[in-house]
Amino acid sequence: MSIVSGILNSSLGKKYIMAGTGALLFAFVIAHLVGNLQVFGPPELINNYAHFLQSKPLMVWGARIGLLVIVGLHVWSAVQLSVANRAARPVSYHDTEPYGSTWQSRYMLVSGLVIAAFIAYHLAHFTALLPGINGVGDFSKLKTELHGEEARDVYGMMILGFQVWWVALFYMVAQALLFIHLSHGLAAMFQSFGLRDHVWWPRIQIFAKAASIAIFIGYALIPATIYLRVVGTDYAEKVKHSMVESAAPTKPASKETH
Repeated sequence: MSIVSGILNSSLGKKYIMAGTGALLFAFVIAHLVGNLQVFGPPELINNYAHFLQSKPLMVWGARIGLLVIVGLHVWSAVQLSVANRAARPVSYHDTEPYGSTWQSRYMLVSGLVIAAFIAYHLAHFTALLPGINGVGDFSKLKTELHGEEARDVYGMMILGFQVWWVALFYMVAQALLFIHLSHGLAAMFQSFGLRDHVWWPRIQIFAKAASIAIFIGYALIPATIYLRVVGTDYAEKVKHSMVESAAPTKPASKETH
């Protein structure tokens, strides 16, 4: 326990925690992007992918809990380091910016907290927990058939969800903040692991910028192309029609009179 408490209470240990959890979150961001990019294929592609995940509840919930712990540790270490930095510099800078800092680094904590809030919205957006926040309706009613079984129509959820302008805009803003966060955070992660020198540092900075740009483009393309009706327009009309039919009250059969 003394080792754990020593890591949690030291600034170096908090930097390692933030860097390590950041690396895990970066891997998740890439994996999540690969899964979501399947929306550009036929509906069955991403629906099969989602159905596979939903058929493994222990694996999915284990990953969700683990991800929640990682996000919590990442935010906690970032806040702790920010508080420590402010305490070490009680007099703020006025006319000049801190030497060696960038505008991305100065907004790391703010962008990270907004991204965390976005993740909470993202989880609620595509579930039946808060159906009123998606601008469409109850997504739990969207069903499709896969291999003879009824399954959630994730493709239809994404198409209908991102055809709402303010939802698409919110997602685009969140991806821009993620780009800001990653463009500095990835390089800082390697620096925390002691990999900053005159040989590797320029390459690390190029990698951080290229990776953050690629991730921004990949994620932003999804809401942008769906909102502009480039992807899934015909499918959306069919799904809307089925939602209207399912929401309509059924009329009792009339009795014939003889």
